[in-house]
Amino acid sequence: MDINEIKARAEYLRSQIWYHNRKYYNEDAPEISDYDYDMLMRELEDIESQHPELAAPDSPTQRVGGDAAEKFSPVTHRVPMESLHDSFSHQEIRDFEQRVKESVNEPVFVVEPKIDGLSVSAEYRNGIFVRGSTRGDGSVGEDITDNLKTIKSLPMKLKRPVPYLEVRGEVYMSIKSFEELTERQEENEEKTFKNPRNAAAGSLRQKDAKITKSRKLDIFVFNVQQIEGETLDSHKQSLDYLKELGFTVLPFYHVCSNSDEVIGKIEEIGNMRGELEFQIDGAVIKLDSFAQRQVLGSTSKFPKWAEAYKYPPEEKETELLDVEVNVGRTGVLTPTAIFSPITLAGTTVSRATLHNSEFIAEKDIRIGDIVKLRKAGEIIPEVVSVVSHKEGSVPYLLPEICPSCGSPVKYENGEAALRCTNTDCPAQLMRHMIHFVSRDAMDIDGLGEKVLHALAQNDLIHSPFDLYRLTRDDILKLEGKKDKSADNLISAIEKSKSNDLYRLVFGLGIRHIGQKAAKLLSDKFRTLDAIAQAPQSEIAAIEGFGEIMAQSVAEYFALEKTKEIVSEIHSLGLNTENLSEPVKTEGSLFAGKTFVITGTLPNYKRSEAAAIIEKLGGKVSGSVSKKTSYVLAGEEAGSKLTKAQQLGITIINEDEFNKMQRESENQ
Repeated sequence: MDINEIKARAEYLRSQIWYHNRKYYNEDAPEISDYDYDMLMRELEDIESQHPELAAPDSPTQRVGGDAAEKFSPVTHRVPMESLHDSFSHQEIRDFEQRVKESVNEPVFVVEPKIDGLSVSAEYRNGIFVRGSTRGDGSVGEDITDNLKTIKSLPMKLKRPVPYLEVRGEVYMSIKSFEELTERQEENEEKTFKNPRNAAAGSLRQKDAKITKSRKLDIFVFNVQQIEGETLDSHKQSLDYLKELGFTVLPFYHVCSNSDEVIGKIEEIGNMRGELEFQIDGAVIKLDSFAQRQVLGSTSKFPKWAEAYKYPPEEKETELLDVEVNVGRTGVLTPTAIFSPITLAGTTVSRATLHNSEFIAEKDIRIGDIVKLRKAGEIIPEVVSVVSHKEGSVPYLLPEICPSCGSPVKYENGEAALRCTNTDCPAQLMRHMIHFVSRDAMDIDGLGEKVLHALAQNDLIHSPFDLYRLTRDDILKLEGKKDKSADNLISAIEKSKSNDLYRLVFGLGIRHIGQKAAKLLSDKFRTLDAIAQAPQSEIAAIEGFGEIMAQSVAEYFALEKTKEIVSEIHSLGLNTENLSEPVKTEGSLFAGKTFVITGTLPNYKRSEAAAIIEKLGGKVSGSVSKKTSYVLAGEEAGSKLTKAQQLGITIINEDEFNKMQRESENQ
């Protein structure tokens, strides 16, 4: 390539990397694998190294990928939270050792696993947790104090009252918790997280800390950023010290004296990947001595005293033996590929979802094919491509009748999903009951899938509402159920009758209606009967609803069977009213107005101010536009304030906000 072609390639790579940075760091919705991203970054680094005149100060090679999200208050890091330079070969690790030896004598290294999660800072004063923040762009992160408080493995009080301590750690979601979460999302036909890292990041950035708590996050602490009242000389010493204070530190870290030992530990950690309860994407090599680290220093983006080794994605070939088709809660037929078992990323793999007919047709998947597999995010098996077709094979087509009940199946509204047309399909009924009792719906403790199957096999339940007719004697008929467990289960079922309306609406399993949409319906109409009688046009007018969602609700409640269900709900004594305080709109200065909140408010968290606005009939938006009524601006308000000034939008401070609130509440 000539220099113009190289320049064009560099510009293209920068645009692609910035795009994928935004998808990965800020939206928690990556579109390419970590390995493919790393290869884009490596190619750009090589171009800028070989052609320094093409390097740009705003290049993604010069900074950390994320930005501080404006829905959280900004936190400026006194000690930058740097990222690491990546290596992909043993030779690059030897080169790293050589660079270190050019600056210091007899270096000692610590090798530890690279946890694939979200990097955070946690600050303590006199041993008490006072603030938590994300890495952001390395210089400015997001204040996520309340959300970090929900993580049980992060101590709120240390075993010793250190005057001041800032630590860095990695928040992650265990593989078990990730699988449970994606299973619930699939059951509810919600968009699933692609891997545990994105699940952890998305969960940690929730405005509602209760949602964060429900996601069962964990943390490993791996670095001392700042400390007062104690002198630490090395990384190994600091990890041992953090453990003594009550932190959960990395489960294993090894001291090595040369690159051969380092490479041996890297391989050892890599071989453990499939056995770990959490996801790792590499190993980290750090210079142990803090004094020697000071000598080496950092580049504009990376510390020169550390290196990350990234494991390549493992792909293997196997034979597709069969396709198994299961029926979900809403009747969707889901094809699952059955393979000759292989070991992939440390575990035995014999199954993988094929999603839908479009996915099968796009890859031309046929029974008997030799296919290439990998684990997406090292967790979920997926078919990458077809290597070869078996002689005489034919394209695979999903069945024309339901494999559970034999009823016809069809595509609806141009969807890729194929559905069973029989609402009484046994497979749908069982999955509906599992959904109904789930944590996000009626939250009936003790009613797991195993118990539900046992109740169904004993002919005790045929719908979710049969649960409310169960007696203590019915429960005692189940194998292993004793007096106390029977009493507890009956008590949990009875308790669920008092749940708020939105839980019941979500539990009904209406297509396209997740928990958030169920709450919007509940807040708008206040009772189940009002929702059932609402015209489609009125439902569609709800902020956050679309025509398809509104149509789904209207069609569901128009069914004769649904009318019988509503009557049954009333007769069983379930709560059918919204228990939260209704939104006040009459006379409110907030009614029908759209607010944008920016900057740090003196006495409110953004979530608290947003809750007040919504309670008084207003709406909160994340971006400024001509439709914005007010911008509530605090200290360090940024680009949103500037845009509001340019558009001539009314800008208010906290005092003016409080005055509006008092006037509205006194109406």
